[in-house]
Order: sequence, then C-alpha cells, then structure tokens
Amino acid sequence: MSDTPPRPASPPPPDRQQLERINSLYDLLATGPSHGWRGALKDRLRAYLVRLLFRQQEFNVAVVEHLNRNALVDVDAHQANLEAHDNARRTIDAAVGEVRRQQDVFNAWQQRMTTTVQSVAASHDELRTSLSVLQQAAQNLKHEVNRLAGGGNAVAPRAPQPGAPPLAMDALDSHKYVGFEDRFRGAPEDIRRRVSEYLPLFAAARDVLDVGCGRGEFLRLLREQGVTARGIDVNAAMVEVCRGHGLDVTEADALSYLRAQPDGSLGGLFAAQVVEHLEPRYLMAFLDAAFDKLRPGAPIVLETINPACWFAFFESYIRDITHVRPIHPDTLQYLLVASGFQRVEIKYSAPYPDSDKLQPIPATPSLGESINTLNANVERLNNLLFTWLDYAAIGRRA
Repeated sequence: MSDTPPRPASPPPPDRQQLERINSLYDLLATGPSHGWRGALKDRLRAYLVRLLFRQQEFNVAVVEHLNRNALVDVDAHQANLEAHDNARRTIDAAVGEVRRQQDVFNAWQQRMTTTVQSVAASHDELRTSLSVLQQAAQNLKHEVNRLAGGGNAVAPRAPQPGAPPLAMDALDSHKYVGFEDRFRGAPEDIRRRVSEYLPLFAAARDVLDVGCGRGEFLRLLREQGVTARGIDVNAAMVEVCRGHGLDVTEADALSYLRAQPDGSLGGLFAAQVVEHLEPRYLMAFLDAAFDKLRPGAPIVLETINPACWFAFFESYIRDITHVRPIHPDTLQYLLVASGFQRVEIKYSAPYPDSDKLQPIPATPSLGESINTLNANVERLNNLLFTWLDYAAIGRRA
C-alpha cells in the first residue's frame, strides 16, 4: 500500500502582537497631559487637528473595533481546525496501519495456501498414478483368474527368445507400463490429437494393422473414419484397455503375428513409439515381414523419438527402461528403402517451443561482429538441443 499523503500546510494564525500594536496606535490624537504654555499650544493644535482628521479617526476606530471583535474568534476557529485536522490525521494513520497489518496477515495466509495447494496437487498426482496402477493390476488379475477358472494353467514367465522385442513382460507386471504411459507419454486426448496427423495417409485403406497399439488411440480414430483396422500389443493390460473400447486387438508379438498373415493381406501398417523397443536384427526382420504382408501401394508409418534432438533423447528416450536403442531419422529412412519401400520420407512432429529455446542477443553497434558470432552459436545449439521431439518414417509398398 502507498504511503499516505503529507499533511497540508495550515494557514498562519492571527498575530496577537500585531493586534495589540494596532490597538495602541489607532488613535491619531491620543496624547498625555499638557503643562505650561507649550502644553496650551499643543492643545490648540490638537483641537485644530481633531476637526481636520475627524473622518480618519472614525475610520481607524471602526477598523480597530472590527479587528478586536473578529480576530479572537478567528484564532479560536483556527485552533479548532488544527485540532480537528490532527484528530482526523491520527484516525487515518490508525486506519492505514490496520489495513497494512491485515494485508500482511492476508499475504501470509495466501503463502500458506499456495504451499498447501502445491502439496495437495503433488499428492493427488501420486495418488492418481497409484490408483491407475492398482486398477490395471486388478483387471490383469481378474483376467488371470478367469483363465485359470476356465481350466487353463498358470503361465510361467516367458524366457526371452533371440531377437525378441524386450517390451514383452510378465502378464502380472504389464499393468505397470500402462501407468507409465498414462503419466509420461501423455493423456489419451493428447496422443489422439498427435496421431490424427497420420489419418490422411490411411483415408482409402482397409485392413490396417496397428503394431504396438497401446491404449488404442489411433485404432479409435480409424474406426471413426470408417477404416477397418486391428491392433496387436505384447502388453496384456494394454490389450484389455483396447478391448474395453470395443477394439479388435490381440496380444501378440509383432514379428510372429506378421509372419502368420497371408502375403498382401494388409492395407496399411502403423507403429507409433515401437521401433525404439526393438533389437536391430528383430527390426530388420520386422521390416522385411511388413513388406511381404502389405499390398502394393499400401502405406507404412513408423513414428519414434527423434534422438537428433538432444532434449528428446535425454528427456524422453532414456526415461523409458524398455527402450533398446535410439534410431536416427537417416537410419530408419535407409532401412525402409533397403527393405524395398518407396517414396520414403521423414515427417517431423512435436516441435520444441520457441519460447523455451536459447534466445539470441539483440544487435548492438558497439559489439558488432561479436554479437553475430554469438547468435550464430546460439542457433547451432538450438539445432542440436531443441528441434523436433518426434519423427515418422513414411513409405509405401512397391
């Protein structure tokens, strides 16, 4: 709160000494007693002057009476005004002090509330994550119980086979990855918005396969567009989530599933955030199988994290413990071409916000070329650190 305005200057009170002096001097003819001939002469002169200055004497008397009658009243009124002003001033100062104290109390309360809200928000996020994992675990356990009740046998953890994707995990642990996706990959609405950019590539397709379909965001978009599609995923909990939305999804390994399909039976293949989970030998075998099973002209879209962007690598790629190795855009493009696909291109997505990049320094004549050199280095760093977070290699079956 701003300081209160300074006290205005008060008008000076009437001058009592000056008033007394006026009272002593107003009578022009006042004099002491007369003696001798000189006194008689003065009396004659006084009598003459009385007649001469009579009107001036009357004026002086009127002025002095007026001053005597009103000056003391003005003095008393002025004193009363000063006291009233001081009282009002003290009242205002007290009110300002109280407002400041209340403001301090409010600021302290607001700070406590902000801290409390932040703590509650953090606890809410943790609780939501734990609840999501618990729900998925319950669904997965229910699935296992139903299978056992139907006469099935308990399934022992699968030993990894040579070249198999490490994303495959024990059935009773698969729910944890669902919770991981919910927290770190993004909400289903965000993923749905991002993958919708690929819909035009499959507009005229049918029998599309979504490999590693996850929670089924792209499958649901295809269904809304009237495109027949099915999905596969090695995560049993993900499969249950998709089936809960009425999607045609099978728990299966990508390479085994593709090899079991008739040649030329697929009208398109989509795989988002999958290839970084595959060993090199498995990835090349997967691309060869995809080429065999796709019809001529059918599209293939492989989206993955862009390791050429250092932020994407250190922030997104290494966070997921199921990732095997990053794949540079040039490498994935080459592998598609080497597998027989044509018109292969790289489409970048999820740009890093410009406002968060390193900012250049405005040009200054005094620094001249130094500023240009510094800004050129800033641009180089931005091109290494902060570019596109994801990319997709897009091709078509010859």
